[in-house]
Amino acid sequence: MLRKQSKLPVDDLNALKANAVEAYRAAVERANPFTAVQSCIKKNGIPTPKNDGQTLVIGVGKAAPAMIKGLLELLDGPNNCICITHKENGEHVENCEMFKAGHPVPDQTGELGSKRVIAALEEVGKDDQVLFLISGGGSALMPAPVDGVNLEDKIVLNEILLSSGLSIDEMNHVRQQTSKLKGGGLLHYADPAPVTSYILSDVIGNDLRVIASGPTVSPLGTKKSALDILASNNLLKLIPQNILNHFEAETSERKSNDAVNYLIGDNRESIYASAESLSKSFVTFVEDEPLIGDVKDAAKKIHQKLKEIESSTKPTAIVWGGETTVKIKGSGLGGRNQELALIVAELAHQDPIRKSWTFLSGGTDGRDGPTEAAGAIVDQETCKRILNEGYQVYDFLAENNSNKALKISNDLLHTGATGTNVADVQILIVSQ
Repeated sequence: MLRKQSKLPVDDLNALKANAVEAYRAAVERANPFTAVQSCIKKNGIPTPKNDGQTLVIGVGKAAPAMIKGLLELLDGPNNCICITHKENGEHVENCEMFKAGHPVPDQTGELGSKRVIAALEEVGKDDQVLFLISGGGSALMPAPVDGVNLEDKIVLNEILLSSGLSIDEMNHVRQQTSKLKGGGLLHYADPAPVTSYILSDVIGNDLRVIASGPTVSPLGTKKSALDILASNNLLKLIPQNILNHFEAETSERKSNDAVNYLIGDNRESIYASAESLSKSFVTFVEDEPLIGDVKDAAKKIHQKLKEIESSTKPTAIVWGGETTVKIKGSGLGGRNQELALIVAELAHQDPIRKSWTFLSGGTDGRDGPTEAAGAIVDQETCKRILNEGYQVYDFLAENNSNKALKISNDLLHTGATGTNVADVQILIVSQ
């Protein structure tokens, strides 16, 4: 999609990078959880309990505190409230039980929060109303191991999945089959109370079964299909025995009522906010095809676009949304956004263009992998800065050590936790 240019061309590299950061911030702001919840409720109304029933409010995910605040401001009558979010989220919700848990690897706080959620759900009756607020990160933040599986098993499984190169759909397909609450499990415990959920999507394509592993929808598959995913990716030998035993055991199907599910925000809306910001100074395009799959393949697509727009006579910007995957082979530190940016910088170093350019890849949650960076913003000088310090870029890539490389080149994108999560945003800008 072509957006009009409305300001004078921008050629200075620092200005290019400043524009990219501003566009990233616009994407994050568009995914504001507070306003997203309130907009949905004002449009559709808010379900209320019957007779003398109460409302149970449960928020899970990186955006949970802000989503709960948006809902409670519009909610009348008595309610109980539980929030499970990540440790870095500094927000507090008054009159709400708070559990600040580990992400991307589950921890004991998350397990305690999950047990509290189950206990609260088991107390609701047919006259009560359950309001569930879901956002990205919920898969790790709300670990509720099935019987026969413990938290340590879940931690090991999660670490294996994160390093495997599997898509988020495949990872959550497996996760659902080891959880009491994922894949519609929450509905089982809430029965017979009605459930309405408000969902902020961090998943490309917005499959509700994938977001936070789908607590209020049907599962992606079965234990057998989850086992097939692990087998086809040569992961079975790494999986804890308790989990394998669970997959191979027969279990009865859980039955429950359906939920009313509202999608209140997603990646697409955010990347259009980025494009809107960039269109003030650049001819701007939004790519229809998201950046998904292996990070190396995504980097090649971006470099190809860089070469294609080299001949443009006007300063040009391209925006993507997506969520790439990294198959970890080394022992370094990084995340999919940092690795993507560093590979793009390396490709452009080997096959350069004649113009100034910058490329930003950042997670809208402000956290890329197990690092404090949201991602990175690289340019045509990135690899030179690393080489000038006596290092080789390919050595860092071989060890999946993009964080150290980008720290050396001073190209890390630091935002702090944003309190939202709608996957990743990528921005490429080329000067006139």
